[in-house]
Amino acid sequence: MSRPDALIVFLKEPRAGFVKTRLVPALGTADALLLYRALAEEEVRRTEPQAGDYTRLFFFAPAEARAKMEAWFPGEAWTAQVGDDLGARMSAAFEVAFRRGAGRTAIVGSDVPWVSRETVLEALRRLDDSDVVLGPSEDGGYYLMALSRPQPALFSGIPWSTRTVLGATVERAGTLGLSVQMLDVLPDIDTIEDVRSAWGRLQGLVPEPLRSRVQSAAFGGRRPV
Repeated sequence: MSRPDALIVFLKEPRAGFVKTRLVPALGTADALLLYRALAEEEVRRTEPQAGDYTRLFFFAPAEARAKMEAWFPGEAWTAQVGDDLGARMSAAFEVAFRRGAGRTAIVGSDVPWVSRETVLEALRRLDDSDVVLGPSEDGGYYLMALSRPQPALFSGIPWSTRTVLGATVERAGTLGLSVQMLDVLPDIDTIEDVRSAWGRLQGLVPEPLRSRVQSAAFGGRRPV
């Protein structure tokens, strides 16, 4: 009997000054927090599995935020993130998922609200022909990784939070003899420049009156192109 597929979702506590910090200079802490919540909630909604798809496992930070995370998305399976950097935290999360009996497993964050159930299913399917599947983001990182088994060495020596994360990960996979497939490139939302460039598809995901405030911060008196 095959093992069930899984999707790991990484989320941070929705707390002012803790999330979307690179948007704070433009939006302020309150609106940066509201935008984070809107983007995360959209991604959680879009990746909700149908019967027989995959199981979702939610990993949160910081560890003391469990009660707030459980209140935010009630009824989900929550586990605290562990590790000194993003790579260590992702590797540990994969280890937990596989140890719990998962087969093909993908991981996503909360910066790309266009990731959907269909995106996840495509990544999982591609693992039938590859060791690693990556969803490249426009900033040089990736919004999704999928693996069929633990690969802790894949996360070593990666310059996290830089524009070379994707390239370094692909290079690392090559040195480990792992085959890689890529999904479509998608924009992520970390800076006010990201908001401007993705506004055409982003604005419909942001509720009013936050939408007007974000648009004003991003474009001032100019009309969005």
